[in-house]
Amino acid sequence: MLNQQDLQGIYVPVITPFLETGELDFLSYHRYLKSLLTHEIQGLVINGTTAEAPTVAWEEVVQIVQETRKGLDGRQMPLIIGTGTNDTVSSIKRTELAGQIGAEAVMIVTPYYSRPSTEGIVQHFQKVAEVGVPIIVYEVPSRTGIRLPVDAIRRIMDIPGVIGMKDSTSGTELIRSLAPYDTKPILCGDDIHFHDLLCHGATGGILASANVNTEVYIQIFRLALQGDYPRAEKLFDVLKPYIHKLFEESNPAPLKWLLARQGLISTDTLRLPMGPITDELKLSFDKLLHEQHEPIH
Repeated sequence: MLNQQDLQGIYVPVITPFLETGELDFLSYHRYLKSLLTHEIQGLVINGTTAEAPTVAWEEVVQIVQETRKGLDGRQMPLIIGTGTNDTVSSIKRTELAGQIGAEAVMIVTPYYSRPSTEGIVQHFQKVAEVGVPIIVYEVPSRTGIRLPVDAIRRIMDIPGVIGMKDSTSGTELIRSLAPYDTKPILCGDDIHFHDLLCHGATGGILASANVNTEVYIQIFRLALQGDYPRAEKLFDVLKPYIHKLFEESNPAPLKWLLARQGLISTDTLRLPMGPITDELKLSFDKLLHEQHEPIH
C-alpha cells in the first residue's frame, strides 16, 4: 500500500487501447507499456480519465490490471486504480474490489453531476476511506462542476486513509491556500501548470502528457527537487507546445492519436461518446512534430 511519503515524482495515467471493433487491444497495451516502463516513473494510474473510465466495465479494469502485472514482469511498480463515482455505495464497492486485485491506492474524484453539498462530499470521502485502501483525492472542477472550498479540502485531507491529492484546479490558488497548513502531498493533475505547482510545493504529478516525453518530465521533477527551478522551467518550456496540443481537444483523443502515430498502439480508437480528433488538429500536430523533429524522448 502507498503512504504519504510515496507520493512524489511522476505517475503516469495509462490509456486503454481499443481495436477498431471497440474491444480491448492487449497487444498494443503491452507494446505501449513496455515503452513507458523504460523510464523511472513512480507508478501507473489505471481507470482514470485518460483511460476513458466512464466507458470501461469493471471486468475490463480487472483484465487491464492483470495484463499490467504481466507487463511489469516482477518489477515493483505501484498501481493506483480510479474507483470514484458520484455514488458513494458504488465507490465503496469498487474500492473494495480494487483492494482485492492489488491496488496500492485508489483515486477518488469529487462526486460529479449531482452537485451534492460540501458536507455530503466530505462524508463521501469518509465512507470510502473506511474500506482501508489508501485514497488520493482527485479535485477536478472542470469535470465535476464543483469547486471545493479550502476548508472542506482540509477536512478531507485530514481523514485517516487519505494520503494526498491530485490537484487539477487549473492554477496555483489551491496549493497556495493550503501552504500555511501541514497538509498531505499534492500532485499536479493539470499538466500545463506542472512547473508552477512544483514551485509552490507540489511533490510531483499525475500527468496524461507524461505518456510522451516522459524522460523530460522526470528531469523537470528532479531539478525542482534540487531547487533548480530556472533549469526546470527551461525544460518545461520545451514541453508546453505538446501539452497545449494534447489538450486542445478532449483527453485522451489527441494522446491516442499521437501514440498511434508513434506506432505504440495500433489505432487511436475511442469509445463513444468520445471520438477522434479533428483533421485540423492532426495537421497542426503534424506541423509541430515536423518542426520539433518528433517528440523528445
